[in-house]
Order: sequence, then structure tokens, then C-alpha cells
Amino acid sequence: METRKYIAAEKKRCNSHNCAQAILHTYADIAGIDEELAMNIANSFGAGMGNMEGTCGALIGAGLVLGLVNKDKATSMKQMRQIMTKFQERNGATQCKLLKGIGTKVVLRECPDCVADAAEFLEEQLIQK
Repeated sequence: METRKYIAAEKKRCNSHNCAQAILHTYADIAGIDEELAMNIANSFGAGMGNMEGTCGALIGAGLVLGLVNKDKATSMKQMRQIMTKFQERNGATQCKLLKGIGTKVVLRECPDCVADAAEFLEEQLIQK
């Protein structure tokens, strides 16, 4: 699979997609859904889960892709755990507000880079299928 992580990151960088939409829209064909549906499914995850209080939206998007591709809870959960672990190791957090430096004033990772990372780790899992 040729990487799509730069495509996903650019969708976020140009502000046409939130982080979850950037991932799900980029991999919509692999997930078996059309691009409009991808945008609608992920539209409530701007600023991560719960408006920065929870998981980064890029990770949520990756989880949505895994569920649609695998159609198997155990496989998707195992792969998502691996993505989360790698993301945490690289970025120091998985929570949106920590990544953005809300409360700490230390930005760990900008959104387009979080999207690229989530896409990279998602692709690693998709290749294993």
C-alpha cells in the first residue's frame, strides 16, 4: 500500500476536515464507504472526543476505519491498542488537549502531524490484514 498519510495530513492542514474526518475520508474506499458518509460519521469528533477532553480525533478516525475494515471486534481492538501505544510513545499523549498544550502551554504535536502519525500506524495495521 502506498502511504496516504500526507494526503490525510493535508486535509487537516487546509482546514477542510477535522482530524477524524481527515483519516476516515482518506481511507473511505478501503473502509467500504463513500466519502460523504465518511465526513458525516466523523463530523462530531472535531477537537477530539468530547471537545478536547478525550482521545485525539485522528485516533478515533483510525478506530473507525479498523472497525469497518475488520468487521471483528477482537481484531479491531487489538490493532487499535497497537496504534494507541505507538502514538503515545511518539507523541507523549493520546488526549487532544494534552497534545495541543491546553493547560500545560506545551504543544506536544500539531494536528496535521497527529493525523499523519495516526495514518502511518493505521496503514501498518491494514497491511497485516
